[in-house]
This record gives sequence, C-alpha cells and structure tokens, in this order.
Amino acid sequence: MPALKVVISVLGSDRPGIVAAVSRVLLENRCNIEDVSQTILQSEFAGIFIASLPEDLSMEGLEKKLQEHLKPMGLAVLVKPMDEADRYEAPPSEPFVVTTIGPDRLGLVAGITDVMARFGVNITNLRAAFRGGADPRRNVMIYEVDIPLHIDQQAFRKALRQRAEDLGLDLSLQHRDIFEAIHRI
Repeated sequence: MPALKVVISVLGSDRPGIVAAVSRVLLENRCNIEDVSQTILQSEFAGIFIASLPEDLSMEGLEKKLQEHLKPMGLAVLVKPMDEADRYEAPPSEPFVVTTIGPDRLGLVAGITDVMARFGVNITNLRAAFRGGADPRRNVMIYEVDIPLHIDQQAFRKALRQRAEDLGLDLSLQHRDIFEAIHRI
C-alpha cells in the first residue's frame, strides 16, 4: 500500500523560522516532503507542503502535532488528504504569461480569470501586486497559464483583450519561452 500523501496549508503573519518549524515537525514524524510552495503576501505567510506519511502516523495525528508547534507562533494549519484519483488531467496545451497593468479597482482578477475559465485556460501561477492605487505602473498582475491547443486561440485573445480594455488594463500575452527570454536580458 502506498504511503498516504497529505496537503498541509500554513497561514499566518510572516516571520523567520516558519518553514523550519513545519519541516522540523515533519522530520520528527518521519514525513517526507515531496513538494513545497510558499510566498509572502504583504505581511502574511502562505505555505503549502505536500508530504507522505509513514504507515504508523495518521493524518489527524500529524495535524495535532503541527498545531501544537505552530499555533503558539500564531499560525493556522490545515491538513487534508491528497486525492490522486481526483487529479485534473490537463489537455495538450502551451504555456503562456499574461501580464496586466492598470489602476486598482474592484473586479480586476475576477474579470480576467472569468475569460480564462470560459476558454478552459488553467492558471498555474498568479502574482498580483496592488501597490499604487490610481498609479497604474504600481498595479501588476502576472498569470502563468496553460492554454489548451484545441481552443480557438484568436477568439480567446480577442475576448481577453476586450475584457482588459473594459477594465482599463494594458495587457500582454506572450508564450512563456519568449517571456523568459525577454526578462533574462
């Protein structure tokens, strides 16, 4: 029987030592970290760990141990099983980067992601930084997306550009390889 995999979400005010504290509890309980993603949003830490548990440790037991160590640090923890059977199978696609710049206002993320969802475009990473109110150069959203090969690419581009225009955003859509090559210079 394969080891149980869990997804561990950790949220709270940022400070040094959070990743060390989580990984120490996992090590002490013989859990293997298989994947980690963490970021700081303004002053908030957000981390997601995927780990496999040894056979003699339950998901609930691990969550209790994580709570004991992390709650005193003001951190919230959620542990859930990773359901391999419910995994999303992406259609053949190409990786792109969508960048928007413009004044901050309600509905920017919802407006752009609605178009992506309608066309079956999967967002693999999103970074949005709203720092300048009406100063459009300080409000940037960068979406890393997988665009399915089977969709009408021209219709998608047209709908995305129209929504960006409606929202007062400048929009750039580049293949990820081109985006990375340009930003390496």
